[in-house]
Amino acid sequence: MNGTAIENFVCVIFNVSFMNCTWHVGRNVSGDTQYFLYWKTSRKEDFTGCQNYIKDNYGRHTGCRFQNVTIENKRAYFLVNGSRNGQNIQSYKKMIILYKIEKLTPPLNVTVNCTEASHGCEIQWQPPRTSHVKRRACFKYEIVIENKADPEKNIRSTSRTESSITGNSYIFESFSTEKRYSVKIRATDNGCLVSTSWGEWSTPVEFGTSQLTSTSSYVLPLISVLAAGLVLFLCTARTYLKKASATIPRPRDPFHELCPMDFKVRLLSICLKFVVIKDPLQSQRYDLSARKVHRSKDKFSFFLFLR
Repeated sequence: MNGTAIENFVCVIFNVSFMNCTWHVGRNVSGDTQYFLYWKTSRKEDFTGCQNYIKDNYGRHTGCRFQNVTIENKRAYFLVNGSRNGQNIQSYKKMIILYKIEKLTPPLNVTVNCTEASHGCEIQWQPPRTSHVKRRACFKYEIVIENKADPEKNIRSTSRTESSITGNSYIFESFSTEKRYSVKIRATDNGCLVSTSWGEWSTPVEFGTSQLTSTSSYVLPLISVLAAGLVLFLCTARTYLKKASATIPRPRDPFHELCPMDFKVRLLSICLKFVVIKDPLQSQRYDLSARKVHRSKDKFSFFLFLR
């Protein structure tokens, strides 16, 4: 019956391996009409029914969700039929090349590095994720750089678009230290088996004065780190030397450990007992030990006996 087949059948692959197919119900169908989707990736295969339907407010199937879809070079064959009060209605068939319906993910790891010396910014990123394309050269990009509005500085919001950029970096030379910017990027095909439709935009990355880098911004923290490291090294070395010197035994000095002066006087008096000095005038021997050493008055009086 004419007007009972589905209309506006569309499928989209997103997030690498997920696919949604949606449709509108036929123009001449009643509320009790139900649709069923079947698909396969080869003519030799059997059709597989949908496992996760999307429904409208009347409970009718208006779409299907798929997971773990692989693209490669595959084609997919879809069949949607239905019934109404036990009677069959018009079926719908369509063949789709899967890579053409993929919605590319945003480019990954978008970073911006601005330098004070050159007054320029280098924007870098990684290719979007796909299940079937690994070459970086298979993508080209579109970049939108927006100058953020600042009413206090009378700066209006403006944007700049650069398309057909190959590679994974871009130099933004119109950078001003007094302005704030944001950048977003999306990808499309560059002559490979990639969808010619533009992919999803990356999350905007803001940059400007707060991201400005210069040589001094790197040197000053580096000097602080080196100084702290040197102080730590000197403290550690000093502690180590103290511990090392404490373990070396010092030689004992018997003269200092005993009574310093009395011991020397006593030792000398004992030695003098055995010393005899010959008087050249009297030709007599004198026992020096007979003379007294007056230690009480002067501990050094024993030197008189040597004269």
